[in-house]
Amino acid sequence: MIELKGIGKRFGAHSVFEGIDLSLERGEIIVIVGPSGTGKSTLLRCINFLETPDAGSLTVGDLTVDASRATREQILALRRRTAFVFQNYALFANKTALENIAEGMIVVDHMPKREAHARAREILERIGLADKADAYPASLSGGQQQRVGIGRAMAANAEVILFDEPTSALDPQWVEEVLGLMKQLAAEHQTMIVVTHEMQFAREVADRVVYMDQGRIIEQAPPSELFTAPKDERTRQFLRKILPAQEGV
Repeated sequence: MIELKGIGKRFGAHSVFEGIDLSLERGEIIVIVGPSGTGKSTLLRCINFLETPDAGSLTVGDLTVDASRATREQILALRRRTAFVFQNYALFANKTALENIAEGMIVVDHMPKREAHARAREILERIGLADKADAYPASLSGGQQQRVGIGRAMAANAEVILFDEPTSALDPQWVEEVLGLMKQLAAEHQTMIVVTHEMQFAREVADRVVYMDQGRIIEQAPPSELFTAPKDERTRQFLRKILPAQEGV
C-alpha cells in the first residue's frame, strides 16, 4: 500500500498544491495527466523527498513519514522503497551502462561488486541491452539511455517506481522502445506511478488515470471511464485538446 495524505508543497509564497490525497495498492499502475505546470512532477518528487513536502504524510509499505518531522533516516528508508526514473535520464556520464545500473546496489545496498555486476548484466539482458554493458551514455541513443535509467530503477527492487515523463526528452523514434519496456514491467505487476502525456500508454496500461489541474486532483477513474465519460468539465476540456477529434470526448 502506498498512501499520500494531505500532501502540500510551496515555493516561497506560491502554493503548488495542498491537501493532496492519493493511494494505490501493490501491483497497481496509476498514470497522472494534466496541463503543464499543474504540479504533477513536483508531486511525484515529493513522494521520495526529492522535493520536501511542506505538509502531510506518506506511507510506503510499513513505513509512514510525516513531512513536518521527517528524519534523515526515515527519508533514506523511504528512498529505498521507491525508485525514480527521470525525464532527462540522469545517468553518470563517466560510468558504463553496467556500472550505472550496479552503482546503487553497491553504494546503497552494500552488495559486493561482483554480485552487483552479475545482477546488472541480468537486468541489461531483460531490457534488451546486453550488448551495451560496456558502453558509456554518450554513445547510447536517448531511448537506450532511458532504458538504462529504468534498469537502474529495476535494480533497486523498490516497492514502487516513479516515472517523471520518461519519454518527454526522447526523439519520436525512441519513444516506443521505452514505452515497451514500461509495458513489460506492467505485465510483471510492478507498482508504478507515471506522469506522462502518452495517452495511448495510459489507455493500455493504467489501472487508474488521475487528472490534475491547478494543483488539485480533479478526478480519477479507470482509463475506460475517464477517457470516454469524464465527469468534470475541466477534464473534458483537457481531453478535447489532446485526444483525436474523432474520439468525441
